[in-house]
Amino acid sequence: MDIIVCVKRVPFTQEVDLEIDPELKDIDREDLAYVINDWDHYAIEAAVRLQEERGGTVTAVTLGTEEDEEVLRRCLAMGADRAFRIDPGERRLDGAGVARILAKVIGPLPHDLILTGVQAEDDNQGLVGIMMAEILGLNHAAVVTGLEAGEGELLVRCELEGGVDERSKIRLPALLTVQTGLNEPRYVSIMGIKKAAKKPLEVVELADLGLEETELAPRTIIEEVYLPPETGGAEMITGDPAQVAETLLSLLKEKGVRAS
Repeated sequence: MDIIVCVKRVPFTQEVDLEIDPELKDIDREDLAYVINDWDHYAIEAAVRLQEERGGTVTAVTLGTEEDEEVLRRCLAMGADRAFRIDPGERRLDGAGVARILAKVIGPLPHDLILTGVQAEDDNQGLVGIMMAEILGLNHAAVVTGLEAGEGELLVRCELEGGVDERSKIRLPALLTVQTGLNEPRYVSIMGIKKAAKKPLEVVELADLGLEETELAPRTIIEEVYLPPETGGAEMITGDPAQVAETLLSLLKEKGVRAS
């Protein structure tokens, strides 16, 4: 089974006081540390496990600068066989543009299965995987929380709304977007990192893909990024149970909440 995994390097924003950049189009990323996108971490682990079970190859692909090769090396250390980095130059892309670029590179490569994370931690849009599946004409499933390989098909469990799961069969070739918790990503050892340095990592220039300007023009334009306004915080209600209940009901009425 030939598997391709799309990964992304994202800023680590937990426990950090974020600031907005001067153009008001993004957060200020200059002093932030970067990591592999959490959802993609589970996707590469799923790919390597399928390879160990079924044989074949695992290829990691990312869109980014030379610094983004860090996540590709991690994928190689986890067990991927080769990696591709697509260099977009200075171009600002939206989800549709990213999907078209990835599809252009991945389309000619041998693939039975393409895995992506459900979404990226930096924009949380969750667009690229499903858009790429549509461009490539692939069967696809989203928010996958369980995965079993069969002959020419996969049995997948997907997370639906309201805590409901769905089990279904999907014929290969296919694309899946992976939810966190699908597996337990393996520890990357120093020896694995050293071996990864010897595996092939190819760089593809965006200009060499032959995509038209109209295909790359953003369809979604960010007007402004801003921090949410500060609120007054929680209000503590004190008193005996009857007083607390009366105060709570009064506050709910003020907020327009009505009992059914």
